[in-house]
Amino acid sequence: MPHAGELDPTTSPIAFFGYELRRYRQGAGLTQETLARRTGFALGTISMAETGRRRPADDFVRRCDKALGVDGALIRIKEMMDNVSAQLPAWFRPWADIEQAADHLRTWEPLLVPGLLQTPDYARVLFSGEPRASMERTEMDVAARLERQRILERENPPMLWVVIDEGVLSGRIGDETIMARQLDHLVEAGCLPCITIQVLPFGAGSTVGLLGGFVIAQARGLANTVYMESAGRGQVTDRPDDVADITIKYEAIRAKALPQRVSLELIREMRGRWIGN
Repeated sequence: MPHAGELDPTTSPIAFFGYELRRYRQGAGLTQETLARRTGFALGTISMAETGRRRPADDFVRRCDKALGVDGALIRIKEMMDNVSAQLPAWFRPWADIEQAADHLRTWEPLLVPGLLQTPDYARVLFSGEPRASMERTEMDVAARLERQRILERENPPMLWVVIDEGVLSGRIGDETIMARQLDHLVEAGCLPCITIQVLPFGAGSTVGLLGGFVIAQARGLANTVYMESAGRGQVTDRPDDVADITIKYEAIRAKALPQRVSLELIREMRGRWIGN
């Protein structure tokens, strides 16, 4: 996560709020300490809001807006943030905020391409297959997923380490063209300096992690947090025992995965099987 002075307001609604809060505070000639005293919040809360590391609560926004005398400007930004967040399931929103603030993300996925690396068409097939899915709802879900992916477009994106099961490459989602383009996207992503993609081959014989995927988020100055997939919804926890257990599982899986170069070669090979060269 960039420092306050480097925060890119275009990367996410939370970053935009932090950027504007800092701009209004400095325009008013106030330090973070002074704003903390005037609003009754801790200095750390002000700092994390300004650096886009925490979603601001409604009361925090109202007090800052009043203390800075910006006539509802911060409140309107918060409303915009809430509108974007409303496109995500309620149980997923806490994780979306954590994901936005992360410096490092380590993920294991046994069934699907991770959401941060999905193409729009791949994601569209997944969302449209849900019970009672409408075209409008599906497009809103796809848009929300693409919004999440913008963290990888930052000037200083989080480091993303991905391990996927080989079955993800051969499991059909949509038609052959969708799968080929998705695998092309994985290869392109794997060539970026901030992304490492490894494949756990069938031959590894690993049984660790078969019950579900997970993500470990690490942010500077904050405890590591884990998102664990389950049927229909996920679970977010920062309990040290849970985080330690998932971290050990991740390292056990990664130890049996193919190296990055070999993994990308396998992805290219599987791409050719879907639609040729």
